[in-house]
Amino acid sequence: MAFEEKNILNRLYIIAGCMFVFALAISVKLMNIQFVHGEQYRELAKESTTKNFVIPANRGNVYADDGSLLATSVPKYDIRFDAVTVSSEDFNENLKPLSEGLSKLFGKPVSYYQDMFRKARADKNRYQLVVKNLGYSNYIKVKNLPLFRKGPYKGGIIVEQRTVREHPIGQIAQRTVGDEAFDRPGYYAVGLEGAFNDLLTGKEGHRLKQKIAKGQWKPISDDNEIEPQDGFDIVSTINVNIQDIAHHALLKQLEHYEAEHGSVIVMEVATGEIKAVSNLGRTSQGTYYEKLNYAIGESHEPGSTFKVMAFMAALEDKVIDTSTVLDTGNGRKIFYGKPINDSHRGGFGKISAARALEVSSNIGLATIIDDGYSKTPNKFINRLKSWHLDQKTGVAIKGEGIPMIPQPGDKKWSKNALPSMSYGYGLRLTPLQTLTFYNAIANHGVMVKPRFIKEVRAWNEKVTTYDTKIINPKICSDETLKQVREILKNTVKRGTAKSLYSPDFSMAGKTGTAQTEYWMPDWKGNRRYISSFAGFFPAENPKYSCIVIIHKPSTRKGFYGADVSGPVFKRIAQKIFTDSPNIDSVEEVEKSDPVVKKDYERYYAKLQQAPKIVPNVTGMAGMDAVSLLENLGLRVQVVGNGTVSHQSIKSGENIKKGQLITLNLS
Repeated sequence: MAFEEKNILNRLYIIAGCMFVFALAISVKLMNIQFVHGEQYRELAKESTTKNFVIPANRGNVYADDGSLLATSVPKYDIRFDAVTVSSEDFNENLKPLSEGLSKLFGKPVSYYQDMFRKARADKNRYQLVVKNLGYSNYIKVKNLPLFRKGPYKGGIIVEQRTVREHPIGQIAQRTVGDEAFDRPGYYAVGLEGAFNDLLTGKEGHRLKQKIAKGQWKPISDDNEIEPQDGFDIVSTINVNIQDIAHHALLKQLEHYEAEHGSVIVMEVATGEIKAVSNLGRTSQGTYYEKLNYAIGESHEPGSTFKVMAFMAALEDKVIDTSTVLDTGNGRKIFYGKPINDSHRGGFGKISAARALEVSSNIGLATIIDDGYSKTPNKFINRLKSWHLDQKTGVAIKGEGIPMIPQPGDKKWSKNALPSMSYGYGLRLTPLQTLTFYNAIANHGVMVKPRFIKEVRAWNEKVTTYDTKIINPKICSDETLKQVREILKNTVKRGTAKSLYSPDFSMAGKTGTAQTEYWMPDWKGNRRYISSFAGFFPAENPKYSCIVIIHKPSTRKGFYGADVSGPVFKRIAQKIFTDSPNIDSVEEVEKSDPVVKKDYERYYAKLQQAPKIVPNVTGMAGMDAVSLLENLGLRVQVVGNGTVSHQSIKSGENIKKGQLITLNLS
């Protein structure tokens, strides 16, 4: 008996010992968790229920030169409802006024919102969508509605904010301004957006959210843990008015000639500021949109616009003068076994070097360059290199095309290289690179770097200002400049661009018509051309330079530069002249115009009459008639321009306030 009791006691000791060891192990484990890994486990637990979400910073705005918005980040808000966190008393008390407020804002019936909230309450939905894609003003209105104004816990409101990039002027200049990548939201690689991405991108913020359901998170408070910092704003050189003119002038011509694509650049001569860039490509449906940045990225054989560079090189190197006589024969001449033809049937015969450029004689320019440089070709190439024609302009926008100027020793170099180069074949330039040279001619020989940005701003304060940069302080002598500018004026007056001449305003430039894809086997049956025009205006004191390039116009309708691209240049120049006339000062301000005085006296006399009957406004200036009638309470519709020839309501009839009267002007 004693033995059994002792055995039982031993077993109890063993069990107690095991329990003590087990308790000790648990205590050690708990201490290990608490003091060694405690922080790690606490963080894991916290992460499973709360999480910091990134709040993207607003990108800076992109402005035009006059402060108009080209691109801006607009906040958008989605409102959701947590039906669980709201007390029954608050829910029942505010359901109707909340639903009425939402109905008034968004037009849906009050019952729609009441049913939605009741269903969310019954289903214990903690993430019920109420309204989405709100602008800031509507967001504030919703946030202050009954119940929602109590905040996220008592009121159940959940606010989700995101930003959307918008372009107030639409698709115009889209490739120049830039847009986010289609397949990579938030990534900008093209245009001004891509070039100045580091400046435009701000610093992201953070907001703490709590997990309320599978895959659903609710902000813990209305405030962010770290507030996002907006990016800098940039003020571009783009002029909205000139951009609009260039876009529509190019579009009209592309549609008429059923061309593949085209581009226009307008540059301010003195500063190099790019005032407009339009790039339009054709879709399979025959419409046009900003497809690629052809103006900056597409290098191609320039054709006859390059003749100006070749001619200037010959003048500077004293190979010729403008009066040198050239025999162009009957329009066909053989150079090293290869024929070169002029577009003018029968040729130009014997003409001066200046006239050869005016009429764009391929034979004339080939003769000048071959005779002058065949023994020293590097002299000609080095002259082109001194003008940086073998280098990119270095504009900030990514993707600038690489120029190509061949030289002796290259695989493609041959005896025919010089004659071919003289009229723009066997080399490659982008439209911007060509225009940069023409702009230097207009700018008294000073070659400036093309510029797309004026300044960087933060909270309307200047951070950085971008000034004009000079690439070459003097590309040639004043004498050469004077002669070439006169030839370019005469090209418009009596040369290949004479169809563009207007006595009302002056412009100077050079046409270009280049064959393209002529190495393709189907070229003879399907000829393709690049039509171009480069120049500046006004011719005497140039303010703007411009280049127009149109690829593959329908040869059924035309393909010469003067016919296809020249009219775009002229239309742009005319529109800019109309908006910014050369004469902007008025002499003898106090001088009285008897006609104006008489019109005013008639207008004033009629205005003093009792405004009960319709006056006779026949013969009055349209502007005065409109002002008079609108002051009498009539609505006025005007047809035509000039003075009033007919009014739809006869004089003497009683005036009915708000009545419509139509004025025919002639």
